[in-house]
Amino acid sequence: MASDPKQRRAARHAQPDAGAAPPARKPPITVERITDAALQVVAEQGYDALTIRSVTNVLGTGPSSLYAHIVNKADIDDLLVGRLCARIVLPKPEPARWREQLHDVYAQLRDQYLEYPGISRAALAMVPTNLEALRVAEGIFSILLAAGIEPRIAAWGMDALSLYVAGYALEHSLVRQRQKAEDAAWVLSSEELAARFGALPEAAFPNTRKYVTELTSGTGHQRFDFALGLLIDNLAPSSAAD
Repeated sequence: MASDPKQRRAARHAQPDAGAAPPARKPPITVERITDAALQVVAEQGYDALTIRSVTNVLGTGPSSLYAHIVNKADIDDLLVGRLCARIVLPKPEPARWREQLHDVYAQLRDQYLEYPGISRAALAMVPTNLEALRVAEGIFSILLAAGIEPRIAAWGMDALSLYVAGYALEHSLVRQRQKAEDAAWVLSSEELAARFGALPEAAFPNTRKYVTELTSGTGHQRFDFALGLLIDNLAPSSAAD
């Protein structure tokens, strides 16, 4: 800035350069942008890194800008779960295919959780209020009711299934996180685990040694499908004709 008052006055009244572009305005802070930023934090750094401050850093703003749209961190969790649930495709309930339909919806939810490390923690110990999360809950509940399952059993079963899927995804996220750590040597592969089980004293661990293959078996989501199937099959009404 010029030190001479006349020069400062002249600069103030000078015509702007016709070729100069006006300064770009930052896009306004919205709930959608807050959710986008929170997902970016989780995708790049994991759910543990998600804080009000980390979201504001992505948006290039301050906490007060966020609090104009959200209440607290739990509010961001609700938005995240809602965003993931918005991607779930719900089928029209078909009583003859209710098990298959239920498995498909929960597999979709599992895959959404696994895409963002640790994000299933946002769904734990929380009663969802987001309309998309409620849409998915309504869809699952409708599938169960259409199958002829008593409403209370359907409601409790839905809670158990949702808890299992969130826990399964969280465990996978924790394993992947530990595998990236500098001291990840103690994280064992299936082969290493089988070798350790096979080396245990037979007198103290006869069944572990005998069935080491079965204890360490399962690839991909095979154990997920097995456990989910157990839960779903036990929801069937006693008078079910299917």
